[in-house]
Amino acid sequence: MLAPTALAAVTRRPSAFLRSSWPWRSLAYLLGSAIHAVAACVAIYAAYAYGVGVAAGGVLLALAVLSLPAAAFERWRLRLVDRAPVDDPHVRPPRPGPRAWLATRLREQATWRELGFTVIAVSVMWWMDLGFVSSAIWLPLMLLSAPFQPSLHLVESLPLIAAGLLLSPLFAYMMTAWAGTRALLVRAVLAPRDAEIIRSRARLVDAFEVERRRIERDLHDGAQQRLVALSMKLGLARLDLPPGSPAEAQLAEAHEEAGRALAELRELIRGVHPQVLTDRGLGAAVRDVAGRSPVPVDVDVSLPGRLPPSIEVTAYYVVSEAMANLAKHSGARRGFVRARLHDGALVLEVGDDGVGGADPAAGSGLAGLADRVAVTDGLMTLSSPPGGPTSLRVEIPCPVSG
Repeated sequence: MLAPTALAAVTRRPSAFLRSSWPWRSLAYLLGSAIHAVAACVAIYAAYAYGVGVAAGGVLLALAVLSLPAAAFERWRLRLVDRAPVDDPHVRPPRPGPRAWLATRLREQATWRELGFTVIAVSVMWWMDLGFVSSAIWLPLMLLSAPFQPSLHLVESLPLIAAGLLLSPLFAYMMTAWAGTRALLVRAVLAPRDAEIIRSRARLVDAFEVERRRIERDLHDGAQQRLVALSMKLGLARLDLPPGSPAEAQLAEAHEEAGRALAELRELIRGVHPQVLTDRGLGAAVRDVAGRSPVPVDVDVSLPGRLPPSIEVTAYYVVSEAMANLAKHSGARRGFVRARLHDGALVLEVGDDGVGGADPAAGSGLAGLADRVAVTDGLMTLSSPPGGPTSLRVEIPCPVSG
């Protein structure tokens, strides 16, 4: 039997999830990163007070000394969102004494993994954690405080109040999903169990996609319908007021604000999980995203039918990210997307005639795509020499029932 985790919790019914302890456990888990924030602030102050060179040396020495207790703290707080036991990966030294202990630790891969993770946690991960926390708490509270803003009338604040009430559960889902994903990364780095990680890949993808679909359905059937009803009521209320009156002008502004909130919510639903992918499959979804590209894209997708949902979603986000890079960075005049099933695998190719030079380490999202493809046991290769062209090829194992 699998131990409860935050990622598994988000697949529950919305009412059961929101009444459970998982949102609060996830909040406490992410708030633990405040320790890393303090360490980052100390490093910045040291660089300002003593110079970058001296501070960098001191910080690296401190991280080397504190990486083991920091990793032990990470494994300890992991119990908040992952109740499966987390074993200490370090082995017992062959002899007592500090010299034997130090020699053993320096030879272990786990020690260097913990050092690398501590560097990432102090430099990058803490602000992501606290960013999710602030989004989950601060944004809904800011919207709900609209009636107390002196510059807004009560009628004008109604759409903002509705948005705050509707977004609170959504952000709870997102915060818990991030906490579960972060916990999975921590376990993989600090307490690796290769066999369990391999077996959990499919479960992770399935659980995350179920959570995506649930959020999409909740937004579509709940939040969107309520905003539509609110917009209709505001429009009907305007008809009962004299044109040009102050009250009519306020209702008109509130009506427009509700319309803008509805448009933004529809864009959010599209980003959570495209409806065309759910209803019509990968081919139609690829044509949809290619049709919205500012660069002309030739689409050649020939598939015998619907593929497993996890494979369709992975392929779709590969195409989406590639289309975003094509529009922003490639300087291309034309692109292409091809997809085929070949020898039990989905072969997806995306390319363009642009300037090339795509670098996964440059923050273009390609590294994240490689990780996502790896979760499905797939393979991603990139060819993008300076001057172009660029070609991205993804192969995902795809058993098709015959």
